[in-house]
Amino acid sequence: MMAMLHELIGTQGQDIGVLQMSLRAVLIFILGLLIVRFAATRAFGKWSALDIILAVIVGSNLSRAITGSAPFLPTLTATILLVGLHGLLARASARWSWLSTLTKGRSVSLAMDGVLDEAAMKKAGLGPGDLRMALRAAGYDDVSEIRSASLERNGDITIIGR
Repeated sequence: MMAMLHELIGTQGQDIGVLQMSLRAVLIFILGLLIVRFAATRAFGKWSALDIILAVIVGSNLSRAITGSAPFLPTLTATILLVGLHGLLARASARWSWLSTLTKGRSVSLAMDGVLDEAAMKKAGLGPGDLRMALRAAGYDDVSEIRSASLERNGDITIIGR
């Protein structure tokens, strides 16, 4: 199994070709997407997991191409492939809701009809202070004054009044 993997993606110290570098890029992209997707939504602000992974990998790839620590053309090819993959996934996510949920997450209901869902808050990594801040920003003093509060996919908390 390991020999086949080494053949597909190359090993450290050997020349890695365009296809091997591209396969490495796709594998790292998918792994990074999964890692970021399962991290706390608010940890990354307004960026989607797709955007974060693309920025990190492209930055890393380009720096390696600049410093010469990776072959120039295969690294650029892999980077262009990732940018294309990002665009395809973004467009596909707009078309298919299941893929959008997988790549971008879903909103979480934090309060409904003035009743706080503490389990949802805890699961989303939010404390009472986070919700109080969002309430104040929306012009409310207390959760009893609202119809709903939701943690959106981009990390914002949306408040809807009664």
